[in-house]
Amino acid sequence: MAIERWSPFATSLERWEPFRDVQSEVNRLFDSFFGRPTAVVTGTGSRVWMPALDMYETKDDLILTFELPGVREKDVSLSITGDLLTLKGERAFDQELKDDNYHHVERVFGKFERTVQLPMPVQADRVKATYRDGVLEVRLPKAEEVKSKEIKIDIL
Repeated sequence: MAIERWSPFATSLERWEPFRDVQSEVNRLFDSFFGRPTAVVTGTGSRVWMPALDMYETKDDLILTFELPGVREKDVSLSITGDLLTLKGERAFDQELKDDNYHHVERVFGKFERTVQLPMPVQADRVKATYRDGVLEVRLPKAEEVKSKEIKIDIL
């Protein structure tokens, strides 16, 4: 429902939609509940979304896996500062709107950024990242002081 708001100083009528902000917030909550990547509109009007992430550890490494379907490898950057890993990039909307009329678009496009606090110290100079089929795997070797060491006990 849209209500036309009258303004005595405006040269044209503005459309007032009182539930627009409420609806976008409810949509964001449902998206996060169902595990869909969420998009946030920034103050500049651009949309920023966060890719899904899995994090696990092996004996020697901390492994992060990001889902980035439809993103080209050249559009992704990765950086580590202290215990924070930051992934940035952009997924472009490839279809040009000519005579086509889109009725519904659920896929999220635009810039994305995800900063993850690492749960343990890692060797930042030995990080390896591989990108295949829309999945970015970041392998972070644990710092030596974090790795468990086996100590042999001599029985006398």
